[in-house]
Amino acid sequence: MKRAIPVLVLSVAGLIPVWRYEPSTGSTPTTEAAAPASTPSGSSSQVVKGTVVTTEKGDVQVEVTFADGRITAVRMLKQPNHPQTTAAVPKLIAQTLEVQSADIDTVSGATITSDGYRESLQAAIDQQTTAAASPSAASRVVAGSTVNTEKGDVQVEVTFAGDKIGSVRMLKQPNHPQTTAAVPKLIAQTLEVQSADIDTVSGATITSDGYRESLQAAIDAKGA
Repeated sequence: MKRAIPVLVLSVAGLIPVWRYEPSTGSTPTTEAAAPASTPSGSSSQVVKGTVVTTEKGDVQVEVTFADGRITAVRMLKQPNHPQTTAAVPKLIAQTLEVQSADIDTVSGATITSDGYRESLQAAIDQQTTAAASPSAASRVVAGSTVNTEKGDVQVEVTFAGDKIGSVRMLKQPNHPQTTAAVPKLIAQTLEVQSADIDTVSGATITSDGYRESLQAAIDAKGA
């Protein structure tokens, strides 16, 4: 009987769902939710920040990801550090993903946060609509192809501001000291020359080749 107790505890623990909250840069928690559909590798999306709405409870700001004109994810950049807000935000995001607009209901007990959320969300939607009418002004996030190397997979994610490469983020990279040291140099070159025509980093030839290939795929996908 005594040996059965740990097994029971583990079994029960396995049934408890785990909720993950991404830590914010400040004391306010950051909440994110996405639509169930995944974005294929090489496809593009737009990430738009809404305005910062100042409320008596604290600032509210959302960041919205659009794919083909649809809202696919919403992330809270700023939100009041209150239990009511923490409970309300997932409901607000769920409504947004369902109705695909800022025409959502106020969450009971979180009227102020709901109002701020709607205002920031509408601002993001308005920006996306304007950007869609002027593609050169749009910010687009494109994932390059995953390149298999003998050291490990390499994949980049590129953020374009119009036709300019604004930033590069590594989604996958070999877990090696040479790679860790090489990646910042590869990214710095990319931002300088604005293309995949960059030099190999000494000591990281394989990673450099994989990086260039994934980067070029992202550039090609952006232009498609």
